[in-house]
Amino acid sequence: MAVITNTFRTTNAVGNREELSDVVSRITPEDTPIYSLIEKGKCVSVHPEWETDELAAPAENIREEGEDYTFDAITPPSRLGNYTQILRKDWIISGTQEVVSEAGNVQKRKYQKLKKGVEIRKDVEYAIVDAKASVAGATRNFGSLSTWITTNVSRGAGGANGGFNSGTGLTVAPTNGTQRAFTKTILDSVMQQGYQSGANFRHVSVSPYVKSVFVTFMSDTNVAQFRYAVTKGGERNTIIATADYYEGPFGTVMIHPNRVQAGAAGLARNAFFIDTDFLEFDWLRKIQEDKDVAKTGDADKGVIIGEGTLKVKNEKGLGVAADLFGLTSAS
Repeated sequence: MAVITNTFRTTNAVGNREELSDVVSRITPEDTPIYSLIEKGKCVSVHPEWETDELAAPAENIREEGEDYTFDAITPPSRLGNYTQILRKDWIISGTQEVVSEAGNVQKRKYQKLKKGVEIRKDVEYAIVDAKASVAGATRNFGSLSTWITTNVSRGAGGANGGFNSGTGLTVAPTNGTQRAFTKTILDSVMQQGYQSGANFRHVSVSPYVKSVFVTFMSDTNVAQFRYAVTKGGERNTIIATADYYEGPFGTVMIHPNRVQAGAAGLARNAFFIDTDFLEFDWLRKIQEDKDVAKTGDADKGVIIGEGTLKVKNEKGLGVAADLFGLTSAS
């Protein structure tokens, strides 16, 4: 119907109040699966080091009665190390903005401090799952998880492991191979390697897409079928198409979808197998606010900073299925 002439509407008004909710919806995920799982420790230098040792392989041990002793040479332990990485977030807010009334107060110091702290924690997770070798010097960084693992590995054709270089004291980034689909065979292969090396894998961190591929393993002919109790008189039927644990020949693991690994193709192509006894994150400086930032104008400056490193106690306690299609069935 037509509007009567001279009807005064909101489009003509100049004094209507604006409405902006005080509730700010932040959907960005904050979970950090690997960092949250592993132990947190402390280091006291920018280059913490540690040693690893292992037993000799079992062998036939038969000695002649009355024979004289001979003595084996002692193999010294391996000496490993990683470098600490400085992580920082900062902001600056004018003095006026800090005191004016604002919906949600998201542009205030208190909110920014909390937000930046969460962002650093996510940056730690990113650095763990990235494929970046360790770097010494003033702008140093710790070697990521994939740059350490050389023993329990399934890799695509043409790919090569990185690993710790005892000569340089640095880790080496792995070389990408041909990408392939994640399969039960790959899962079993890495778990078997880990079992034979002495690891007890309990967790596997994967991209969300790889988690969706894992769920399809339920249809494998060698996997037991799901069975669910049905409540008599129930009003709802549910389609069950998920699984979180895999109980295989060499242990039981929980498959964690890691949203940080969905951030880029290079992060999504790896599935990390973790025995938490062999992985730790050590802080030289825990995430904290730097309260010594000088005030130089009519503004409030803020800095959140932390410094730490990834401690891989023994890479044989970890594993990786590399070169997977991690974002889609073809990427």
